[in-house]
Amino acid sequence: MAGRIKDEDVKAVRDAVPIDSVVAEYLQLKNAGGGNLKGLCPFHDEKSPSFQVSPAKGLFHCFGCQEGGDTITFVMKVDHLSFSEAVERLAGQAGITLRYEEGGYNPTQQRGERIRLIDAHRAAAKYYEEQLAGPEAEIGRKFLAERGFDQSAAAHFGVGYSPAGWDHLTRYLRGQGFTDRELITSGLSQESRGGRPIDRFRGRLMWPIKDIGGDIVGFGARRLREDDNGPKYLNTPETPVYRKSQVLYGIDLAKKDIARASRAVVVEGYTDVMACHLSGVTTAVATCGTAFGTEHIKILRRLLMDNGSARVIFTFDGDAAGQKAALRAFEDDQKFAAETYIAIAPDNMDPCDLRLAKGEQAVAELVEPRVPLFEFALRQIVSRYDLETPAGRAAALDEAAPVVASVKNVALRHAVAVQLAGMLGYGPMDQQEVVRRVATVARWAREHRGEPLPGGPRRPATATSGAPQRPGNSGPALILRNPAHMTERELLKLALQRPELVSPAFDAYEIDEFTAEPYAAVRQAIADAGGAEEGVHDAMAYLTAVREAAPDDRVRAMVTELAVEPIRRRVVDEIYASEQLVRVRVRAVQRRVTELQGTFTRVSAQGDQARAAEVQSELWVLEQYGRALQQQGAAAL
Repeated sequence: MAGRIKDEDVKAVRDAVPIDSVVAEYLQLKNAGGGNLKGLCPFHDEKSPSFQVSPAKGLFHCFGCQEGGDTITFVMKVDHLSFSEAVERLAGQAGITLRYEEGGYNPTQQRGERIRLIDAHRAAAKYYEEQLAGPEAEIGRKFLAERGFDQSAAAHFGVGYSPAGWDHLTRYLRGQGFTDRELITSGLSQESRGGRPIDRFRGRLMWPIKDIGGDIVGFGARRLREDDNGPKYLNTPETPVYRKSQVLYGIDLAKKDIARASRAVVVEGYTDVMACHLSGVTTAVATCGTAFGTEHIKILRRLLMDNGSARVIFTFDGDAAGQKAALRAFEDDQKFAAETYIAIAPDNMDPCDLRLAKGEQAVAELVEPRVPLFEFALRQIVSRYDLETPAGRAAALDEAAPVVASVKNVALRHAVAVQLAGMLGYGPMDQQEVVRRVATVARWAREHRGEPLPGGPRRPATATSGAPQRPGNSGPALILRNPAHMTERELLKLALQRPELVSPAFDAYEIDEFTAEPYAAVRQAIADAGGAEEGVHDAMAYLTAVREAAPDDRVRAMVTELAVEPIRRRVVDEIYASEQLVRVRVRAVQRRVTELQGTFTRVSAQGDQARAAEVQSELWVLEQYGRALQQQGAAAL
């Protein structure tokens, strides 16, 4: 079993890898003010950015789903890694050699499963690339050349070749220290009938499939020989690191340009991605053996930031299969805030064929004259009916109206309804009938949670989409309109973000001066971490210590949230910090005065004069202290 990574090495990794550079590999970040950055959360669907990153503190927090933490936590959550795997990945990026508490460093035995599987894929990709230069791979090089891809293009995309023998790769990876179990788990090998591992891919052209972070997680393999009885394309099976519904081929190369241009081009295959990128369409990506779906949308939305000018362009073939794929994509169209289009090349050529036939300029121009995806979907529906007859027009309207009704933008929905009327052949006098029909369907869907109109097939009602529910909280609800809670929150934010402004006074505050239970727990965590004064010397180490001192994930999430949330004042200085310190202390004094007044009334009624005098003395001291705070401010603390 792997030993525990030394604490000083974990700290070195946290300090060495800036959180904003890591997060930027997965989503687009924009300036949020106050030194923070914001973007669309990778952990839940949202329309506007609530995910904030604080580079200075090395923390992130989503104010929508409450996920938060440091650089290591982000990598753990976004790539589903264990703590040690996340540290190992980041250490590799930073060039840090990790030490373990037990038995030193042993990369073979002590690296997490995901890291091992990624390493196996990396080694396999290198092996396949080397094989592409060999005599046996002549058929693969010919395949590429016939499609206009030279050696440099193959190298740019990491294209390789898998030898036709039974276990060439398996034996090679064994020699690199990988076990049979790892090879089968990775999908690079499979068990033969005799029970021994053999190569999964044999005699094929190989495309490495990378995740958004650039790690190779699988392969796409193209059949080359007539005697190969397998499918035309064979992909890596589902593994712990590869889910075909959650990867887009080319996303590692395209992500920065997608974010920069607010445009993504979705094509159908590996060679289409190559043709697009070589033609200057560097925002092209493709699915890997599966239809474009919800998980793919999530990947693109994080990069496009859901701004209204963003565009997603599909370049499906114009044949029946391509039309079907486009209609499937349209089913998810409303999950994009971006505008969606379809671009079909002349003669139904795909980008790879178009580049061969008409050159790279034709590929670049392909994505410019495009048709809105909803219009394409409507035309496909309408084309199936005989519009020369009233019955045909009515049937086409019945099928098309729900499509138009699904358009969330009301103004656009009306315009599309008018367009549909024109497609169906309705004159100006009859257009309003189509508009009313669409409005009726939209209203029914809204009021009946998407159920079809009466008379149609019924399906179970589904929950409406919207902001995700926040995780359950065992503490009392925070009424943020309560000035006491807002002030307590502000003071804790200062203690975490600007400890130099509130120290050492803050460390003298008692836990019960924070009336909201979650805030009291955060105050306790700060105390357990050595106090806010620790943050004056090493801010990042201090925040890490506070998070580690939190008793549970709920409090830890609150610490992260308060450390990232912007302070309510644009100019944060000693005056503002003193105001928060005084307000929290004044309210604590007032609460204690109220308690003592009740006690005095009670003991006086009981005739306990000695206790009454004692309480009255304490009351006098507190009242004097309260007046001093009101008059002198922080000087009286």
